[in-house]
Amino acid sequence: MLEFSDRLNNMEESATLAMSRISRELRAQGKDIISLSLGEPDFDTPQFIKDAALEAMNNNFTRYTPVNGYEDLRESISKKFKRDNNLNYSKNQIVVSTGAKQSIANVVLSLINEGDEVIVPTPYWVSYIEIVKLAGGVPIEVETGIETDFKITPAQLESAITSKTKMMIFSSPCNPSGTVYSKEELEQLAQVIAKYPQLVVVSDEIYEHINFVGKHASLAQFESIYNQVVTVNGASKAWAMTGWRIGFIGAPQNIADACTKMQGQFTSGTCSIAQKATIAAMEANPTVLKDMVAAYKGRRDLVLEKLKAIDGIKVNVPEGAFYVFPDVSSYFGKSYNGKTIHTAEELCMFILNEALVALVTGEAFGDKKCIRISYATSEEVLIEALDRIKTALQKLK
Repeated sequence: MLEFSDRLNNMEESATLAMSRISRELRAQGKDIISLSLGEPDFDTPQFIKDAALEAMNNNFTRYTPVNGYEDLRESISKKFKRDNNLNYSKNQIVVSTGAKQSIANVVLSLINEGDEVIVPTPYWVSYIEIVKLAGGVPIEVETGIETDFKITPAQLESAITSKTKMMIFSSPCNPSGTVYSKEELEQLAQVIAKYPQLVVVSDEIYEHINFVGKHASLAQFESIYNQVVTVNGASKAWAMTGWRIGFIGAPQNIADACTKMQGQFTSGTCSIAQKATIAAMEANPTVLKDMVAAYKGRRDLVLEKLKAIDGIKVNVPEGAFYVFPDVSSYFGKSYNGKTIHTAEELCMFILNEALVALVTGEAFGDKKCIRISYATSEEVLIEALDRIKTALQKLK
């Protein structure tokens, strides 16, 4: 009998991908499922980016690429970091990967040994924990809550650091909460980080441009910790390029070199056509995204308005990304048709079965009280979905 590795057996399936799979199966059975589970923009990739891809194909950029990415792409990313984030990363400090997920995995696998502790504020993106575990690391979850807009405080961070702490991973804007850290809040965290030179912080900024409160703030901007921060970004979210699979890091040179070495044994360089198309995205002025960001903000406001009209749901106001992360714990202990809801996961399955709306449990993101709602879809679909959810929840007594 074939036995799979402990590494695989100890790994959880991605909850977002699992719910997407369940939704597809139910649709195949003829059910009218509305999925608000995946973090994928419903906008199309801008035409000027697709044109750049066509040009690349016509110019025969169809061969193996350098492991860390084409030089001209890394140069354009370097300029983007300076223009948008006031970060000075040379082209040699940048590594292009097959999505931000691989970028994060490269960093973790390059730095974490068995037993090393990695601080992960909750709620977190589902893959952080599994990537840390894959590397043999020990995730140290630091709990935040809706009352503080899901932000880790400097005191919480300092109290979580031990002699075994080697890394922290967090995102701003955050998936799943939509939390955005201000420059002042990041500066306070930086003052703690600077005390612990062995600590490397992975700052996941993939939702950078989907920000409703002003200019994005990057953690690496603080000179005292510049050499302790790896900035992760990519093309998927703001530029609606999820299928192109382009992520990248800006990092201290030794970490960039390590990630290039790691990637060289896994995938080598990423897709040539996608890289050439991404140059067009990196060189574009982010103001071209203003209509998309405005659409997301309108959807956010719509979702919050509809959720506030549902008894028992507690919400805050997310300042970025395209998620709302409401606290639904008031429904725990309530029943319908003889079945009692005990967890957020059970509530999500109840909503799926009764409302035909797919959501993701907050347990997958490290918060047992919440569920994640993605509003990366039309207002018409959102209204229908939230009306269905309200009707279903009213059945619970």
